[in-house]
Amino acid sequence: MSIVKYKGRELSLHKASINQIFGSRTVLTNSPWTFVALWLKRNKLDKGLFYWGQAEEFYKASIGLPLQSSPLLLYYSYMNAVKALLASKNINFHEHHGVGRHAIPGASTRVNISNTGIRIANRGVLFSLAQYYHEPEESRTHSLKEILFNLPFIHRTYCLSHPGQAQMFMPIVEPVYAFDRLTRRAYLRFKMSKDHTSRQAIKRLAPNFVPDPGSDSFLRSSADVAVSSASRPSAVDLENLASLRRQLQGYLNYINGAQTLWYIKVNTAGPTRIERQVPTLVLAGMHRLSELCRYAPLELSAHLSGKYNWLLSEFIQMSPNQFIDEIASELTGYQFQSPNVRAPT
Repeated sequence: MSIVKYKGRELSLHKASINQIFGSRTVLTNSPWTFVALWLKRNKLDKGLFYWGQAEEFYKASIGLPLQSSPLLLYYSYMNAVKALLASKNINFHEHHGVGRHAIPGASTRVNISNTGIRIANRGVLFSLAQYYHEPEESRTHSLKEILFNLPFIHRTYCLSHPGQAQMFMPIVEPVYAFDRLTRRAYLRFKMSKDHTSRQAIKRLAPNFVPDPGSDSFLRSSADVAVSSASRPSAVDLENLASLRRQLQGYLNYINGAQTLWYIKVNTAGPTRIERQVPTLVLAGMHRLSELCRYAPLELSAHLSGKYNWLLSEFIQMSPNQFIDEIASELTGYQFQSPNVRAPT
């Protein structure tokens, strides 16, 4: 077994699910706004540049606003960022939001995240984003509780807000593409973080992942792809690895920060597991909160002063960093990371 390398660098998981530039250096920046704008301008993607500029202005306007009003501007920031992505990929989309309120059958009138429903339409911005990711999810209706449960960057907060809820996201380390010299095929290889053992994880993993026969501590993807060389992969090899990444996208998520933290979805009891990507879920959830901002501010206030006020607060405050990072990576093919400033030695 050896690690697949490209341009002298080991190939590991890429943040982008669909559009990846293998072997590129990570962009170190506290904010991807400027880099993406310059990238769009350089590539003469004027429509995408316009939408990206709109997204940034709405985001700037949201800074410093209270939780009762910031969801409105954040939603329009996110929606325009998605429009920039779709326009830059020459994907036609209807200008409608593509998402709205859903009355959950049998739900009480009590203000609660489990009673707050969201419906995804069959056209519009959010619908087109779901199509871009090739999401397999069949249901178009979700509760706000289900959406929040399926977001890795606030999952710990969700579990702390719901005592007894087992975690659905387990941390993994060293995710790389390994190469089998005998079969000349590559697969994703990783191990669980020190807080979890491979034996514990395998009981809760989907059949898409199995123990790596070459190591007691590593796991691997069941699927593999043809690769001609581990040291000099061809363009076809890289496309095969990208297809493997797309195949596994429903099981792998990351949290953005000074270090990229990777997680794998495992089977667990609790709210419904939604087979959608994080940006789709964030856009849907923030749209519902923005509707409450506009049309039912007292209901939003009840949410923010209720049992799950901390969970909703974390969603509103932490989603911008995660959402924009994911869209920026998908749009450009580059990966972004906050600079980890260290004292000179």
